[in-house]
Amino acid sequence: MMAGFVLVHGAWHNSETWDAVAARLRAAGHVVQAVDLPGAGPLAAYPAAFRQRPLDAAAFATEVSPNAGVTQDERTAATIAAIHAVNAQTGGKAVLVGHSLGGITLSPVAESVPDALAAVVYLTAFMLPPGMPAIAMIQHPLMAEALVPSLLLADPEQVGALRLDTQSTDPAYRARLKDCFYGDVDQATFDRLAVNFHCDEPVGVCIAPSAITAQNFGRVPRHYITCAQDRAITLAGQQAMVEMVDAAMGGATVMHSLDSSHSPFYAMPDDLARMLIAIAA
Repeated sequence: MMAGFVLVHGAWHNSETWDAVAARLRAAGHVVQAVDLPGAGPLAAYPAAFRQRPLDAAAFATEVSPNAGVTQDERTAATIAAIHAVNAQTGGKAVLVGHSLGGITLSPVAESVPDALAAVVYLTAFMLPPGMPAIAMIQHPLMAEALVPSLLLADPEQVGALRLDTQSTDPAYRARLKDCFYGDVDQATFDRLAVNFHCDEPVGVCIAPSAITAQNFGRVPRHYITCAQDRAITLAGQQAMVEMVDAAMGGATVMHSLDSSHSPFYAMPDDLARMLIAIAA
């Protein structure tokens, strides 16, 4: 049976994240739309310092981000529009899938349009209980071994963004960037993909508290795919978020697991696509 999928990328990424998985879903007869969130991919704005090479580290660390004004409401609206478009094609309800920081978009979308969704799937993503912003989970003791904080090159409060140098030529920094997101992806693939990452993730989306309720969000069947080798969101952090949301919402999140890094859409797209198709069924 044909299903509809709406795919939401994570921080510093874009809709191309999903190309390999989307191709497999379409080959199986499903309708797929991968979203470029406001402030990401072709919609991202870059600080002038990012374009100047060699990098002026001091300027890069202090220039206010032109992406700083992007809001979670904008991202929520863009995703809802994609869901309505997919549902119009299929005549049914969409499976909404989000990776990493994309999880903080899934939650308000599911809260806003629960009846438009067949399921919501968090792929090693921020699934947060009511009242918790992403930044609180990022700073949680269970996330102490995550590599993301070590990659940030500016004070988020000063520049209005979580800022990476995605085009860095420093071998140590690039190795840490790869280990964080792509530990089980070959070097050539990482080098090809990193060209398209944006550098500034708007900090405002990370400080907005989760506003899910049992009456709306809690009605949508929810799934969580853990990634055991993840160094961006620790496995302990992933599991803790599921436990907190289940305690707040009642009912249990359906759990799935992959023995992958943070990016199974590149490391094991066949396994991930099969898992999503099974969830849709």
